[in-house]
Amino acid sequence: TGKTDISGLLIANLLLGESWSWWVDKHNQHHGHPNQLDTDPDIAIPLLAFTKEEARNRRGFLRFIVKYQAYLILPLELLAWLTFLIFSIRFLLEKKAKHPQVEVFLLVLHYVLYFGLLLSRLSIGQMILFFIVHRALLGLYLGSVAAPNHKGMLVLEKDTPIDFLRQQVLTSRNVKAHPLTDFWYGGLNYQIEHHLFPTMPRNRLKEAQHIIRAYCQEHAISYHETGVLQSYKEILDYLNEVSASLG
Repeated sequence: TGKTDISGLLIANLLLGESWSWWVDKHNQHHGHPNQLDTDPDIAIPLLAFTKEEARNRRGFLRFIVKYQAYLILPLELLAWLTFLIFSIRFLLEKKAKHPQVEVFLLVLHYVLYFGLLLSRLSIGQMILFFIVHRALLGLYLGSVAAPNHKGMLVLEKDTPIDFLRQQVLTSRNVKAHPLTDFWYGGLNYQIEHHLFPTMPRNRLKEAQHIIRAYCQEHAISYHETGVLQSYKEILDYLNEVSASLG
């Protein structure tokens, strides 16, 4: 809707410095095919491999990164903001956005205001240091929210026959509810509910969880929920298992 686009442009392009339309396009593809090879952009990451075949097909520097991906995933998350910016610029240059001129203007305005504000208060050296630390922490935060959602869960081949319900549930991981995790994840710790009902308001996901979990148990569909630390252990164990194929 018009209001959604306006708020999205203001929050994504102007406040965060990334393309709103790129994010919507990527996120829609992800929701339609979570953890499905060749169709989910969230697992089409050259610096990571989510299957042993992908790992064996990596060459050169990328093969080295994938071999140690379980140890490098956290440092790589520090660069999440940069990958978002690169993909945003590429998306806008390919003129896939609905309002490319508006998006480019807001994106440029973000960085003009951002660096202008820093320069008005800091020296060049301080500004560079602040920028690096700020953007690295932003990437780390984004990664901490996104990684537990699907990484280390079921990965599907492109032509895997599976119904909507099972694909959304079996490829998603919930992080146990707590006031702190609810705040930190912004509701995305109810990832299963979010994937089944992506337009549901975040403040209703907890209520929906009781219904959906009971339904999954009744129909023998694995409903996976774990703590924050355990979610990362599962992710690292999975990435290690994939990398082991490289010897």
